Amino acid sequence: MENGEIPENANEHCPGPQDDSAGKSDACQGCPNQQECATAPKGPDPDLVAIAERMATVKHKILVLSGKGGVGKSTFSAQLSYALAAMDFQVGLMDIDICGPSIPKMLGLEGQEIHQSNLGWSPVYVESNLGVMSIGFMLPNADEAVIWRGPRKNGLIKQFLKDVYWGELDFLVVDAPPGTSDEHISIVQYLQATGIDGAIIVTTPQQVSLIDVRKEVSFCKKVGVEVLGVVENMSGLCQRLTDFRFAKLTENGEQSDITERVLGYMRENAPEMLDVIACSEVFDSSGGGATQMCQEMGVPFLGKVPLDPQLCKAAEEGRSCFADQKCGVSAPVLKSIIEKLLVMNQWREELQQVTE
Repeated sequence: MENGEIPENANEHCPGPQDDSAGKSDACQGCPNQQECATAPKGPDPDLVAIAERMATVKHKILVLSGKGGVGKSTFSAQLSYALAAMDFQVGLMDIDICGPSIPKMLGLEGQEIHQSNLGWSPVYVESNLGVMSIGFMLPNADEAVIWRGPRKNGLIKQFLKDVYWGELDFLVVDAPPGTSDEHISIVQYLQATGIDGAIIVTTPQQVSLIDVRKEVSFCKKVGVEVLGVVENMSGLCQRLTDFRFAKLTENGEQSDITERVLGYMRENAPEMLDVIACSEVFDSSGGGATQMCQEMGVPFLGKVPLDPQLCKAAEEGRSCFADQKCGVSAPVLKSIIEKLLVMNQWREELQQVTE
């Protein structure tokens, strides 16, 4: 337990050997370190000083959270980072989803490795002003499961914060796992003294997702993290008619492809239809969706991002949705949400003043 580190064989919800309840709380019952923790001298964690020194060069820290997995949180984190970097900000993206690190894939960095320098761990760079850190760079095999208890996860998050040399950053985007688990408590605890600007929460429109988002909002309020806003992702499937596949059901229920027939008919008889965008509700939003929830909970609503197959493809290929015109349905909405964040928090003006 050198430097107050949580031992690897500790119980899952270990409060840490420096905590006043160490060795005494319910979480300590049956732990092989219980007696040692109970009698160990208490004091401030020296690693927090090292974290504060590292984070002193980071101007803004943004957490990206979700109540459930699979709502597009990591996609939003990746595209937020791409967008900020395209605005010439210095950006870092830290992936603390230890068991499901998808950020390397979404930024086209699969197979990359972390390098050590005399200043610490070096992030993997997409561009000169966009660096990334993830456990995904540390796994010998991408298919290997990370089966870690809470203390070991917390130890890696602490290591990312105190050992990674980001240099001067305008924004550090932290992609957290879904829910409100040990990783969330750790990142807030470690960054609290250095200042967290707030959290963006990503959800889908249906109540089964919003139920858990309410818990996420409650978590933020309890730990003193401002909710910068909520993004409703996958808010209806939207794409050009020409991108759809058309089919006709046969008598035995099989699909017969008639896409070319339909498109040919439109070209000949209704060419104006070729530029029409078709939208369909995928998730039930009859309960008011994220807009209603934000009104009820008193947090900002940032906007709705449609379920755009082209955005999904951009994430699969590890590229920015803003780099070309392919994501014509989703990219303008994402850009509007990011602009709203910059304006609401006056980040652009503040950072311009710093550089002048």
